[in-house]
Amino acid sequence: MNRALRLIRRRAISSIPVLLIVIVLTFLLLESASGDAVDAYLLSIGGGDATVAQSLRQAYGLDQSMPARLWLYVSSLAKLDLGWSVTFGRPVLDLILERLPNTLLLMGSATALSFGLGSALGILAGAKPESLRDRALSTVSLILYAIPSFWLGLVLSIIFAVQLRWLPTSGIETIASGKTGLTRAADIAAHLVLPVAALALIYMALFLRVTRAGMAEVWRLDFVLFARSKGLSRARIVLRHVARNALLPLVTMLGLQSAAMLGGSVVIESIFAIPGFGRLAQEAVSGRDAPLLMGIIVVSAVLVICVNLVVDIVYAALDPRVGASESGG
Repeated sequence: MNRALRLIRRRAISSIPVLLIVIVLTFLLLESASGDAVDAYLLSIGGGDATVAQSLRQAYGLDQSMPARLWLYVSSLAKLDLGWSVTFGRPVLDLILERLPNTLLLMGSATALSFGLGSALGILAGAKPESLRDRALSTVSLILYAIPSFWLGLVLSIIFAVQLRWLPTSGIETIASGKTGLTRAADIAAHLVLPVAALALIYMALFLRVTRAGMAEVWRLDFVLFARSKGLSRARIVLRHVARNALLPLVTMLGLQSAAMLGGSVVIESIFAIPGFGRLAQEAVSGRDAPLLMGIIVVSAVLVICVNLVVDIVYAALDPRVGASESGG
C-alpha cells in the first residue's frame, strides 16, 4: 500500500510540469492563429463595425497583452476557473461537465470491449503461433486496423441503422422520450452500440496483435520450457504463465492508446451526432472559441495523465520489480 502511494505521489508531482508545458504551448499556438471569437461572432451575424468589435474584445479581455492574458488564465485555472465560452455564453467548466460524461461512457465502453476482446483473441492466436487459427486472426486484425474509423462508422450506420433499422442512427438517447431507470439505460445502450463498435474494433485489432506478439516471445523463454518439462498441461501454461507475462506490454499499450482514443472520439461523435467532449472541441474550433478550446485541451491532458497513472499502478501490481524501482526513488 505504501509503495503504491509513493508511486502515485511521484507520478503526480512529475505531471505538474507536463501540464504547465501543455497549457503554455497551447496558449501560444492559439495566439498564433488568425482571428478570434469576436471575428467568428461578427461573421455569424453578418458583420459589424470596428467600434462593436473593440467593445466586445474589451468585454472578453481580448484587448490585453499576451503575457497578461496568459497569467490571468493560469491564475484562474489554479482556482478551477476555466473561463467563459464566447460561443455558448456559458462557463467553460459547465459545458465540459455537461458533455464529458457522454465521451467517458463512449470511451469506457469502447476500451473495455477492445481490451477484453482483443486480449482474448490474442491469447487464442498466441496459444499456437503460426497455426491456421493464428494466421486467420492476424489477417483479420490487420484488415481491421487498416480501416479508418470514420469509414467503418459510416458503413455500420448504413447497414444496421439505415437498411436493417435495427439500431438508432444518431444521438446518445431518444430526445424527449421521458424514459427513466432501466428503460432509459437500455435506450442509451442501443444508441451506443454502433459508435462503440466503430471505435472498439480498430483498437481491438491492435490489442490482438500486441498480445499475440507478446505470447510468441514468451514461448521462447526458459521458464516455459521448464513448465513443459514438469508435465503441466498446455492450457495451464498458456493461461497462468505465457498469457500473464504477455499482458504486461498490453497494459502499457492501453495507456498509450488512451490519448489516441480520445482523439478518435471526435470523429465518431461527429458521425453519430453524439453531444460529447470531442464534438464540443469541433464546435470550439469552428467558433474560434479560444477559452473553450483551452479548457478542452487542459481537461484532455488531465484525463490522459490520470489514465497513465492508473496504468502505472496496474503495471506495478503485475510486475512488483517495476513498482519497487519507481516508488523507491
